Amino acid sequence: MNTGIDVVLVVILLSVLLSLASSRMMALVKIMALQGAMVSIAPLLLDEHSPLSNEGILFFQLMFLIKAALIPGLLYLAVTKVAIKREVEPIVGYHASLVVGLGLILLSAYITHHLGISLTGDAALLLIAAITTLGGGLFLMMSRTKAITQVIGYLMLENGIYLVGTALTGQSHSIYLVEFGVLLDLLVGVMIMGIILHNINRTFDDVDTAYLGQLKD
Repeated sequence: MNTGIDVVLVVILLSVLLSLASSRMMALVKIMALQGAMVSIAPLLLDEHSPLSNEGILFFQLMFLIKAALIPGLLYLAVTKVAIKREVEPIVGYHASLVVGLGLILLSAYITHHLGISLTGDAALLLIAAITTLGGGLFLMMSRTKAITQVIGYLMLENGIYLVGTALTGQSHSIYLVEFGVLLDLLVGVMIMGIILHNINRTFDDVDTAYLGQLKD
């Protein structure tokens, strides 16, 4: 039994549940930084006995820097600029969201069991955490009205995609190219969203996307 990967997976699952249950923006940013760090080191712990090349070590160092520091730092700047403290009126309440998160864990275990893919014990548990993270990010995007929270949901969704790739391919080099492509799009999206949030807040004094439904000719 690999204790290291088990601890990482528990922290990832807890980060998903805390994200769904939290209304404070700064807390969400910190949770995403923690989740990014755990997601980055998960492939290293999945197969501790498989040596990495110099390129692989450099890749995971970059992944940790981007997911645990750079992206959360950009989110922190965005939250600070628009002066958002918390999500006040979510579409789905926080207690209900927590129940949904617990349901996602059970659903992920059911899906993993019935996929018919031959995986080792640790990889199967990683796939459960991956599907839960992916589903949690998608739910966060749909159940919140603040644009910044939806961006955080998108980041969680990307973390889930990365974990799915890790569970299915391990440390193979194929995931490197795919992840670099995703991260480039992700970084551009985060930077653009930061600009958009700043402009929305300056013009309309709020970044609640529910108000967009009130626009008229």
